[in-house]
Amino acid sequence: MLIIRPIRSSDFEALYQIAEESGHGFTSLPVNEELLRNKIARVEASFLKEVDKPFDEGYLMVLEDTETGEVVGTCGIEAAVGMEDAFYHYRLGTEVYHSEQIEVRNEVETLTLCHDYTGAAELCTLFLRGSYRKNSNGRMLSRSRFLFLAQHKERFGETVIAEMRGESDKEGNSPFYDWLQKHFLGIDFVEADYLSGLGQKAFMAEMMPKNAVYVCLLPEDAQKVIGEVHTNTRPALNLLQAEGFRCRGYVDIFDGGPTVECNINDIRGVRESRLLTVTIGEPPESDTSYIISNTQLANYRATSAKLLVSEENDEVVISPELATGLLLEQGDQIRILAL
Repeated sequence: MLIIRPIRSSDFEALYQIAEESGHGFTSLPVNEELLRNKIARVEASFLKEVDKPFDEGYLMVLEDTETGEVVGTCGIEAAVGMEDAFYHYRLGTEVYHSEQIEVRNEVETLTLCHDYTGAAELCTLFLRGSYRKNSNGRMLSRSRFLFLAQHKERFGETVIAEMRGESDKEGNSPFYDWLQKHFLGIDFVEADYLSGLGQKAFMAEMMPKNAVYVCLLPEDAQKVIGEVHTNTRPALNLLQAEGFRCRGYVDIFDGGPTVECNINDIRGVRESRLLTVTIGEPPESDTSYIISNTQLANYRATSAKLLVSEENDEVVISPELATGLLLEQGDQIRILAL
């Protein structure tokens, strides 16, 4: 069985390996032992913390193959970004220049550095090892976060965002960042991305252009990738768009990739999830697969299975094996979402 659960300190080696496998542009998991250990400690504290309103909590979960005990994937949610470390974006805008005298009107696209998403929740750190990218495992891992959001809304910002990886080559070079490096930052993309992942962001405030940047003055190859996603990220973007996420004109400051957003209550998976009461026994046959989670916090568990669910009945029969995997007892509630 594949079970999603909160990460714990014993998962460090697996997390470090995933950080190495994930490659350039996966800012939330830099290959740095101290940072990863601190991240795990922060997550463990977040799952135990009483929260009146979201602040700087982080909820990182792992996908465990219970047959082998191997950690094969991760998914995460940040409660409210930018509350302690600055959270930068470029906001796409338009400046209009018009002269009646010479009868000329021009609209010029601009990029302006901003902190507009401060306080928003963020979907992040989605990774699945190659051998497990089958049988809708990736969809289950990604969408399971909507069950967690639905069950614990008070722990997250009202707006939920996701940063999509922008265009870069196999060496991690970004056409958008090449321009930024040449004229402003002076360090390569991989180093800047790594420092950002470490939370060492002072150089951004010190070196990034303070005024609006005219897109038309950028090299053509840099202009073309603004708002475009990396090929490997396209499936993740498609999934989020199906959930109601849209780009509102914000892009990443390093690679120009789009950031998408949705109000927490408008996310399809949050809206369509249901609470059911479980009976443990011999479940009837069904062809319909669901993502299923318990309603706990520190002992959160989620997986996928076939269930026979009635629209009129708020009860469902699950197998003893599923009950054990999700830490459920007779009469407990589960939250489900059609896979």
